[in-house]
Amino acid sequence: MIIDAHQHFWQYDPVRDAWITEEMQVIRKDFLPADLEPVLKANDVAGCVAVQADQSEAETDFLLRLAEENSFIKGVVGWVDLRAGNIKDRLEHYSQFPLLKGFRHIVQGEPDKNFLLREDFGKGIKALTEYDFTYDILVYPHQLPAVSEFVKKFSDHPLVIDHLAKPDFETGELKGWEQHIRNIARHKNVYCKLSGMVTEADMQNWKEEDFIPFLEVALEAFGPDRLMFGSDWPVCLLAAEYEQVIGIVKNFVSRLTAAEQQQIMGGNAVEFYKLN
Repeated sequence: MIIDAHQHFWQYDPVRDAWITEEMQVIRKDFLPADLEPVLKANDVAGCVAVQADQSEAETDFLLRLAEENSFIKGVVGWVDLRAGNIKDRLEHYSQFPLLKGFRHIVQGEPDKNFLLREDFGKGIKALTEYDFTYDILVYPHQLPAVSEFVKKFSDHPLVIDHLAKPDFETGELKGWEQHIRNIARHKNVYCKLSGMVTEADMQNWKEEDFIPFLEVALEAFGPDRLMFGSDWPVCLLAAEYEQVIGIVKNFVSRLTAAEQQQIMGGNAVEFYKLN
């Protein structure tokens, strides 16, 4: 069974979605479950995890509504202000929704490279533990030193790094990224998503081999039991079709045992997010 552990939905709003620039015309429109379901079926994907793209509780509620109406959406990673003084009240509210599995903050967009280490943010992460919610780590490589400290601090909390922390596939520069990733992976509570790769490469001229050295590091560091496939649809459409994106990961894991392939392509997502 294949589970796409990372994709998005939105009703395009030019003000709210200002990050979708003029050059991104292909995704400057609505992307809803009716658009994704046939794509998943065509690729034998049984279900997906919908991840927040906007930092608002309205986004969380929107994704939950979609998940409740579409059984192939197996879980939601939403947003809540983890720095808020009333965070426990908000988590108490959201704990009534079984399809809500965890939360994410767009840390890659924060100017403070040590944002994850803020005291108020840490209190929010601690509160997530009490309510059994996961946390998705979205960062750039220059923020990985803070991630190393962060995962050490929350060594019992289920954490997952999105998009391999967005290394530089275009130049193939491994060194600094690899050192941090290996250090972070020593913490057995941390997983990693094989996702978001094609849009961090040369979007018009990427080749499958561009990703192999980075995937090798991730496999060696995390092992097949802590990696998950994610498409990052529809953002991936800027550089590739869904079939190409899933093909990169399928081809890479094809040398592994059938059981290991199943873990990476779906089993680990089911376990990490406690999907039904």
